[in-house]
Amino acid sequence: MPRVSEQYRADRRAEILGAAARLFAANGFHATSMADIIGEAGLSAGAVYRYFPSKEDLVAAVAETALSAADEVFAELLADNAAPSPAHAVSVLIEAITARLMNEPETGVDFTRIGVQVWAEALRSPALATRADAVYLRLRGHCAEVARRRQQAGLLPDDADPDHVGAAMLGLVQGFVLQHLLINGTTPAAYIAGLNALFPTPTS
Repeated sequence: MPRVSEQYRADRRAEILGAAARLFAANGFHATSMADIIGEAGLSAGAVYRYFPSKEDLVAAVAETALSAADEVFAELLADNAAPSPAHAVSVLIEAITARLMNEPETGVDFTRIGVQVWAEALRSPALATRADAVYLRLRGHCAEVARRRQQAGLLPDDADPDHVGAAMLGLVQGFVLQHLLINGTTPAAYIAGLNALFPTPTS
């Protein structure tokens, strides 16, 4: 029997993730069963369970997909020892969420719809809460590094705690996601304009 290539495994995994993301976004986490995902993916049950033993594993993988986009944004923001302002970093992250996650290129799915469902489900599921905690601590850590760089450049007060600033920055991003989903007419441009008015700091 020929060996299965890494590319084949990556492609099958992506197919399953795409199927799960489409169903989670359209129907919700609870209304989507593993059987639904198997049917949407067009693969055998054994193939799907080989990559993702449970629905929680799929949710965590979808969240990781979103977080990978954030990792790339912060890598660009902090390249060459840059010290962007917190407001600028939040603005760039919101723009990236809009471009990369609200219409995710591979699936066309609005991944923010899934993110909010994960927040709610994490209140009920200790296992998912643990996974979500790790994801959002990593993202908050990126935000804290922005604050730390800014402080080292003498542009934040010495007594400011970068971890506290990072938590507030993440809250602003999550607030945008919620308003985008729940309040008609919320646009990235308007939200960022309000952010810059509230925190009129240099952008570099």
